[in-house]
Amino acid sequence: MSSGMGQLTVHGERTSGQTVRTQNVMASLAISNIVKSSLGPVGLDKMMVDDVGDVIITNDGATILKQLEVEHPAAKILCELADLQDQEVGDGTTSVVIIAAELLKNADELVKCKIHPTSIISGYRLACKEACRYIQDHLTLNTEKLGRECIVNAAKTSMSSKLIGSDSDFFANMAVDACMAVKVPDGKGDFKYPIKAINVLKAHGRSSRETILVNGYALNCAIASQLMPKAIAPARIACLDFSLMKTKMKLGVQIVVENPEELDKIREREQDITKERVQKILASGANVVLLTGGIDDMYMKYFIESNAMVVRRCKKTDMKRIAKATGATLVSTLANLDGGESFEAASLGHADEVVQERICDDELILIKGPKARTASSIILRGANDYMCDEMERSLHDALCVIKRVLESKSVVPGGGAVEAALSIYLENFATSLASREQLAIAEYANSLLVIPKTLAVNAAKDSTDLVAKLRAYHNASQTKAEQVNLKWFGLDLYDGVVRDSVKAGVLEPAMSKVKSLKFATEAAITILRIDDMIKLAPGPDKDPEHSYANAQRSGALDG
Repeated sequence: MSSGMGQLTVHGERTSGQTVRTQNVMASLAISNIVKSSLGPVGLDKMMVDDVGDVIITNDGATILKQLEVEHPAAKILCELADLQDQEVGDGTTSVVIIAAELLKNADELVKCKIHPTSIISGYRLACKEACRYIQDHLTLNTEKLGRECIVNAAKTSMSSKLIGSDSDFFANMAVDACMAVKVPDGKGDFKYPIKAINVLKAHGRSSRETILVNGYALNCAIASQLMPKAIAPARIACLDFSLMKTKMKLGVQIVVENPEELDKIREREQDITKERVQKILASGANVVLLTGGIDDMYMKYFIESNAMVVRRCKKTDMKRIAKATGATLVSTLANLDGGESFEAASLGHADEVVQERICDDELILIKGPKARTASSIILRGANDYMCDEMERSLHDALCVIKRVLESKSVVPGGGAVEAALSIYLENFATSLASREQLAIAEYANSLLVIPKTLAVNAAKDSTDLVAKLRAYHNASQTKAEQVNLKWFGLDLYDGVVRDSVKAGVLEPAMSKVKSLKFATEAAITILRIDDMIKLAPGPDKDPEHSYANAQRSGALDG
């Protein structure tokens, strides 16, 4: 394999062979080392300060890597990998990056021992396939047998490494209640849990344990006027994506008026256009009007006289969710096909009650009992903005975990149990192969141990001792039929011992483990396939004399 740097005719530089592979591995390990110390229930937090001085304090791998401005193309792949895991599963973002970097490191060692990358890639693919099959067949537990407690435990495991880990009992139950409140049938006999229907609001002040779950959709807005009613039941809700301001002529419209009296008529008509719109909305039976824009005081009086509630300047994302929950249509214009304007009663949404309540220091609009779908909101309390932001990220991860557990109905033991079991299984599997892939699979098995090792190191425990004990337990479970229950054993990082993770309630979604293995393997293979990097040099300095405008002016572009 040639290794060298040479000038190309395309005006750039080329790096090939082992040099580029080593560069990629070094870049991946640098990214992995950034997030490594934040893994596990006793992982540490990172403080990120951007160029304008904004501070983010977080433990979430995806958030850390999103904030980094990474130059190296191979390192960017790992950052995108964490983002993909965050979107697909919501949890396990740190471990997926650590596994991918470790797989690359071990693959690089094999390449240095003169084993072709293609053999390593096929070995890794085979190992990943076997590992996923083994998880599904031997390490999963059905949640239907374990009940609600199992779902709460999965949420607590997700929160254990986060800021709210000390109050995980309180938050896990709240997150499970919120998820259960938004479940909808998917038409195939199962349920879907759209966690976007859970609105999370932040209000700083008080302690985190004073966070509350509201049954209904909470809007961080107040009514437009204090003369309007504070509560309306039953509510007929109009969602309007425009403002009710005095109509102004469009830019570029000119009107020549010869008679000054006609000027007053024009002004009156401008006022009447919006007044007619207000009357059409009220005539449809709407008693709660949500606007994305503003409203003039002149038109507010019509709503006050009709005893209706108006909420202005709502966020469009909130409006879409409210429209979905109440069965309303988000109306962006009142224009109809006949060229006139109308507002149909069919566009209204329905809810049991819309009420303005003072929760914490803010006035919130609560939409209770929406007719089309259920909704729930969580109002987070915390000492400051950093704490509230981190609580929101932690809660989002927990909600994603609950959604995945409820939809896939299977969990696996946590605390490094899955990785240790797969490591033993793949080592034995590798010895059964009489091909070059054997070495790659053995390295894959070795790479998986990085998770229990890192967990132990972060907990200030002796990783060599703990991982050796854990491997001995899993080896016994796979070789001796009477000790099969030892396969549920994982690490207890507070006491530094090996214990039954299922009894201790340390559970993770099976989907999280399977996806993280697949994603990490694919990312490692993608980077491993690269054996040549061509970096184009920046173009010649842009000379103002040779600009497009000058060329046009001088006639150089004329045929």
